[in-house]
Amino acid sequence: MNTSATNKHPQGLYVLFFTEMWERFSYYGMRAIFTLYMIKALLFDKAFASEIYGSYTGLVYLTPLLGGYIADRYWGNRRSILFGGILMALGQLCMFMSATNYQQVEIAAPLLYTGLGLLIFGNGFFKPNISTMVGQLYPEGDKRVDSAFTIFYMGINLGAFIAPLICGGLGDTGNPGDFRWGFLAACIGMIISTISFELLKNKHIVTPEGKAVGMPPQKTVNTSETTESPKIPMNQILIWSSLSIGLFLLFWKGLQLDIIGASIYAITLVGPAAILSDKGLTKIEKDRIWVIYILAFFVIFFWAAFEQAGASLTFFAEEQTDRVILGSEIPTSYFQSINAVLIVILAPVFAIIWTFLGTKNAEPASPTKQAFGLLFLSIGYLVIAFGVKGIQPEIKVSMMWLFSLYLLHTIGELCLSPIGLSMVVKLAPLKFASLLMGVWFLSTSAANKFAGTLSSLYPEEVKLEQVIKAPVFNHQVLSGGDSTSARIDKIQNDSVFWSHNARGFGEEKYSTFQAMPSQIEGSTDSVYTLKPGVATWGLESVSGSEEQDSLITLKNEYHPQGQGAIPASRLNLIVKKEDNARFTFSPDGEKLLVWKPGKMEVWNYKPIKPSFLGFQIHGLYEFFLIFVALSGLASGILFVLSRKLQKMMHGAG
Repeated sequence: MNTSATNKHPQGLYVLFFTEMWERFSYYGMRAIFTLYMIKALLFDKAFASEIYGSYTGLVYLTPLLGGYIADRYWGNRRSILFGGILMALGQLCMFMSATNYQQVEIAAPLLYTGLGLLIFGNGFFKPNISTMVGQLYPEGDKRVDSAFTIFYMGINLGAFIAPLICGGLGDTGNPGDFRWGFLAACIGMIISTISFELLKNKHIVTPEGKAVGMPPQKTVNTSETTESPKIPMNQILIWSSLSIGLFLLFWKGLQLDIIGASIYAITLVGPAAILSDKGLTKIEKDRIWVIYILAFFVIFFWAAFEQAGASLTFFAEEQTDRVILGSEIPTSYFQSINAVLIVILAPVFAIIWTFLGTKNAEPASPTKQAFGLLFLSIGYLVIAFGVKGIQPEIKVSMMWLFSLYLLHTIGELCLSPIGLSMVVKLAPLKFASLLMGVWFLSTSAANKFAGTLSSLYPEEVKLEQVIKAPVFNHQVLSGGDSTSARIDKIQNDSVFWSHNARGFGEEKYSTFQAMPSQIEGSTDSVYTLKPGVATWGLESVSGSEEQDSLITLKNEYHPQGQGAIPASRLNLIVKKEDNARFTFSPDGEKLLVWKPGKMEVWNYKPIKPSFLGFQIHGLYEFFLIFVALSGLASGILFVLSRKLQKMMHGAG
């Protein structure tokens, strides 16, 4: 039966729906705990974790260009999806092994990077090919394609909704050792996705005529109707390769970008240009490809702001959002389910709206829809910017501010993302279908890398710069008199720091000392004896109010440089009463040294605030305004260009 004559969707759509749902479960489950794992288990600082996050998510969307090309020319969609699924399952397994060994960073870090590499390449073979197969289930010109992609997108977000609840619930428990269970759940999700696709593909993933979708391209002779991508002449390969290298060096050396960022931005520019240079393209095909490229450029600004969900907005949820419901604090990772559950709820509504407007010939063109998407994104950041304006860093705001942002972002996403996938399928020449889908994801690659760079600008009132892991400090004085012995655990940087009865606020007094190795006579079982006559105890006092933002003064009588003052609001961000922490200033007065069970932390209590294009970011208000400006400006320009772009689509949109 010809499905185009009915309103029912083919069964293959639901197979792809299920396959993509579990793959997205794997991806978003890992993403929900990824930055939390880096900052809470591996103890990376936020800027470094943000750059890793941006590099990973950027490369995840870069490799579809490779995977799309191999599928178009050699393997077909089906084989590429199987290969990608296996790589991603192995990648999640490496993440599990990394988290299992989190206390040994020399083991955990290489496993982390290996896992990320497998996930990056696996996604490159999986992502563009499964999206392309959705469009191939329908005859050309079928009005159901937009609603099919919206349903498919709902499957993506069903997996994304479940993932943070399960992976986050298992991993984000407050115990760093539990992150491994979240990664293991993501691994199992990827295995389910791959096996289900392999079992059901032959029966259901077919065209309306019953032909298998996603088979390797057939090499045809003496006909222009070929689905195989044309061969690229060697001289063109050399030209485009040279141009790629030149742009890479410009970004890397000239603009001082990191290697991954320079690579992504160079390929983002060269890849699309190489496709457009194909001499076999007609004028109409070139116009339509230009529409894909122009809209892909604006999509960069959308995803750069939207992808803060896994980075800076996760930091915001962790540190400055009141997450207590009915007396219990919900995990930070749960907030990444908000967008997904709203997609599941609202996607059918948008599918009905687009279908209804289509029957009335009043449906907005794809460029206009995407301009609205950027507008809603900008409004979302404007809302939360005013929500945090004037709020002190230690004050937590209602979770409704974050919920409002995600609601507006979800509306914007439904205007932009599923429509974008559908648009590529409708505008791309058949022989470049998967490759141009890869180009579409290429813009998302640049956006995600840019997102990591923007997230690294997250303003911090205090910054954790170093963590020295050690056994729990024993604060008992063993003997007195002319010499003093104390049990201390480790000599760091030619000095010994030790603290006694140091707790928080009020008027409590406590002791600390610093001694050089030359002043230590010997040690037995970590008991160090100071030479007679050495000044051993430096009396410190804490003054100030926990409730008021007054200065808390720490004074060391024997080491005059090791003193200073810190606002109570900043100390509250470093030391909590329940931490049972001990703290003092470093001898040069530039850092705050904090002893907590099993580790010593070195904090910069007055870090330099970041800036963006000359705009100083004093706090979260200014930080969120950056996204308001970027997405708002992009939306306005796209609204102006929409009519011209609609003409260039030549009736295909």
